[in-house]
Amino acid sequence: MYVKICGLSEPEHVAAAVEAGADAIGFVLTASPRQVSPERAAELAALVPDRVLTVGVFRGEDPATVRAAALAAGVRGIQLHGKHPHGDFTELKDLGRTLVRAVDARADLRCGAFDESLLIVDAPRPGSGEPWDWAAVRGRPTGRWLLAGGLDPANVAEAVAAAGPWGVDVSSGVETAPGVKDSALIARFLTAARRAA
Repeated sequence: MYVKICGLSEPEHVAAAVEAGADAIGFVLTASPRQVSPERAAELAALVPDRVLTVGVFRGEDPATVRAAALAAGVRGIQLHGKHPHGDFTELKDLGRTLVRAVDARADLRCGAFDESLLIVDAPRPGSGEPWDWAAVRGRPTGRWLLAGGLDPANVAEAVAAAGPWGVDVSSGVETAPGVKDSALIARFLTAARRAA
């Protein structure tokens, strides 16, 4: 079970995610309670070993803005969240970064359809952190896809059983307040996700 912990902004939470065995760590570089500057993301990404993918998360920015911020942040992956056209991914391919497409269940759910390496299937209100009908997507996404939206340590096993994803992605479900991560919750989520698999 591939596990991504998203929206990290403090060194101790990056360390907790790495120590607990996260496969990917996301830094939000777009408007959000979890937003960090590219410079802050670079400081945090420097703490992450090569075996863990570092991802810059964007929503709605044009490819030139994404390119500049991703290069400044030094991340090894770029996540475009929402209604980004195929061309946005094409324009970023030459960077050699892992491209991640994050959409809701109404989108094309074939991983690779937009030249991405990973697909995230999120709630109808992406980024809301609200639980949703995870079973509704079972059997629909193809390839390397992660389930997101309303996951936390207590329900990730239920969500995995319902949707059958290749991986999971969490942000607000390991927080004590919007944007405030909790190291113990991160560790519990990783343990629960791996047991669910």
